[in-house]
Amino acid sequence: MNILQRNNVKTLGNPTAPVLLYAHGFGCDQTMWSSITPAFEQSHFQVLFDYVGSGKSDISAYSFTRYAELQGYAQDIIDVCDALELTENVVLVAHSVSCSIGILAAIARPELFSNMILLGPSPCFLNDPPHYFGGFEYSDLHDLLELMDQNYLGWVSYLAPVVAGTGNDESISGRLSDSFCSTDPVVMKQFARATFFADNRADFAKVSLPCLVLQHQHDVLASVKVGEFVHRQLKNSKLEILNVAGHVAHMSHPYLVIQAMFHYLAIQGGGGYH
Repeated sequence: MNILQRNNVKTLGNPTAPVLLYAHGFGCDQTMWSSITPAFEQSHFQVLFDYVGSGKSDISAYSFTRYAELQGYAQDIIDVCDALELTENVVLVAHSVSCSIGILAAIARPELFSNMILLGPSPCFLNDPPHYFGGFEYSDLHDLLELMDQNYLGWVSYLAPVVAGTGNDESISGRLSDSFCSTDPVVMKQFARATFFADNRADFAKVSLPCLVLQHQHDVLASVKVGEFVHRQLKNSKLEILNVAGHVAHMSHPYLVIQAMFHYLAIQGGGGYH
C-alpha cells in the first residue's frame, strides 16, 4: 500500500532542512495548520498528513480493529515517517489528541523524534479525583457519544463552537463544522471513543525528549491544570500558557503559536526563525 497516498501526505520545502511533522486533532485534517506552515517555509521541511479516516485520506484503508485505540493512529505517524525515510531529528507538532498519539509514537520509536511541540494536550479527559481533573465525568462523555448517534448534526453544532472558543472568528467554528461533517459519522464516533476514553497519563512520564507544552488559557477541553499535569509528567518540558479562548490556537491565534515555536526551536537548535 502506498502510505503517502493512504495518509494524503503533503510536503513543503527543502528535504535537507530540519523536519517539522504536523499531526492534526480529532475531527480535523492537515488544512488546520494552514496559518502556521507559511512561517516555516524557508527554514524547515514540513510534512502534513491526514490520519486514515480523516480529511482526504484513503477511507478504504480504515480498520475498525486498528483504530479502536490511539496506538493505531500512532502507527500512522510512524508509517508516514518510514515512507519518507525519516529516521531521526523529527520535530512533531501535535494538536489535542495527537499529543497523546505522538507520545505513543515516541515510546514505540524513540530515536525518531528530537522534540515535540504539544498544543492543547490532554492525556485523560476523565476526572479522577482527588489527584486529576480531566474536565469530564464518564456520564458527560457517554452523553456526547449518544448525541453523535441520535443527532450527528446537533452534535456538530454543539461541539464546533466549544472547540473554536468564545469571542473568536465565527469562520473558525464553520471550518471545524465542515471538517466534522465531512468525516464518516461511524468513523468519527470510533475516533471519539478512542480519544475521550483514553488514559495516557502514565505514558507521558515515559518520554524524556524535550517538549514544549502550549496550553490555552480558557479551554473547556483541556484546562491549564491539565497542562500543568502534562508539564510535570514530561521530564524535559517547558510549559507556556497562551492567552487564548478555545482549543485551536493554531487557527484562532496562529501568530502566538508561531512566536512560541520560533522561540523554542531557536533555543533547541531545531532550525529556528532567522
